[in-house]
Amino acid sequence: MIRRFIDRILSKPNKQKSLLHGHGLTPKKILQRSHHINPELLSKNAVKVTHVLQDAGYEAYIVGGAVRDLLLGIAPKDFDVATNATPDQVQKLFRRSRLIGRRFQIVHVTFYGKERPEIIEVSTFRAHVQAEDAHVAANGRILRDNVWGSQSEDATRRDFSINAMYYDPQTETVLDYHHGMQDIEAKTIRMIGEPSQRYREDPVRMLRAIRFAAKTGFKIEPKTLAPIEDLGDLIQDVPSSRLFDEILKLLMSGHAWASLQGLKSVGLHQKILPLIDTILEDEDRSLFVKKSLDNTDLRIHAGKPVSPGFLFASLLWHDVQDAWAHYESGGMPSVPALHAAIDEVFESQKAFLGMQRRHEADMREIWTMQPRLEKRVGRYPYRLVESPKFKAGYDFLLLRSQTGQAPEELAQWWTDFWQSDEIARQDLMSSAKSAASESSSSSPKRKRRRTRSRGAKAVAPEQNN
Repeated sequence: MIRRFIDRILSKPNKQKSLLHGHGLTPKKILQRSHHINPELLSKNAVKVTHVLQDAGYEAYIVGGAVRDLLLGIAPKDFDVATNATPDQVQKLFRRSRLIGRRFQIVHVTFYGKERPEIIEVSTFRAHVQAEDAHVAANGRILRDNVWGSQSEDATRRDFSINAMYYDPQTETVLDYHHGMQDIEAKTIRMIGEPSQRYREDPVRMLRAIRFAAKTGFKIEPKTLAPIEDLGDLIQDVPSSRLFDEILKLLMSGHAWASLQGLKSVGLHQKILPLIDTILEDEDRSLFVKKSLDNTDLRIHAGKPVSPGFLFASLLWHDVQDAWAHYESGGMPSVPALHAAIDEVFESQKAFLGMQRRHEADMREIWTMQPRLEKRVGRYPYRLVESPKFKAGYDFLLLRSQTGQAPEELAQWWTDFWQSDEIARQDLMSSAKSAASESSSSSPKRKRRRTRSRGAKAVAPEQNN
């Protein structure tokens, strides 16, 4: 009954403005001559969504991280829109849209372009939370929260001041409720409200603070930073699928290494990625992971896709190598030993990583292809380059060679073979056969780690599956 009453109010655009905005904060209006947002950085689809909603009589603004990035002169990766239209009302206006979310319902509006689909996330202004309406857990975490409100309430519900600004593309005006512009100028990340309470409502905000600090180079305000170390255990109450998504956002922020160091600085890594300690303390592993993450950052800044499976294959590769060597030392043949090692590593990470099976399948393909890439006889190389997963395994081999963990000659051979015509491939096969015959009879079993070389002269890893 209450929801139907709210829907009736929201279905009358002219009246709802006075009802919803009669109370709350008054925003500071920042005009274009002061904020200098470049319209060319805007998504045409996000602008279209705001126009359609406004033409239907609703309020609609680009909001959150997109506005923050626009103010910093950065082209946002994603665009969110906030409106006083309910999800059902939004859906009626857009043919390609769907309702998602349980904790808080939102609408995904999809636009299909030449390169890839773009999803504009549209949310309804949220009200102040009442425990009986929001379904709050005993630890303070909000479990469900489909209560609509005013824009000023919605701004107060957002996490950090730099993410609580609203931009109207039609008037080119920014609405700032919580001194977000001032904090951007001061390069400060500041929580809206009492930090401990806000972290209890949603522990993921602790990870977001670290990610935003790494991405922007801003300092986390002392009051915002102080409770994180004590409240870190709350992260374990977050559903594993959502936590995995947040870990991916950290690693794909374009500043992955800084994000890992930020997690360690406040002790959060022990709750979500305890392997960070091992990575930072092992010189070989640190070099390997940092190179992988640096390559990832370059791809993200260039607007290229990144494979989550490749990322986690890099993070856990040395664990696989150690377990692989252990099983081989016990007399198990190499290939079964590798599969047993992979199973062991996946099992050991279940408590921390709620990754999807497709990511695990990608990781297994990348890892098992490494010994296969050492075989360069008969028709085997021809079959391997035709494999859908060859590129990911090859990129991983390049990463290994660039960090001294695989022979330079091997990576270069596969680069040449992959890019050559049939005549050149025959010459490469002959050279590989000759090299194998010279060393096959007397060479000792190689060590799987600690092998140093100068790195391959091949192209940089692409991280494509």
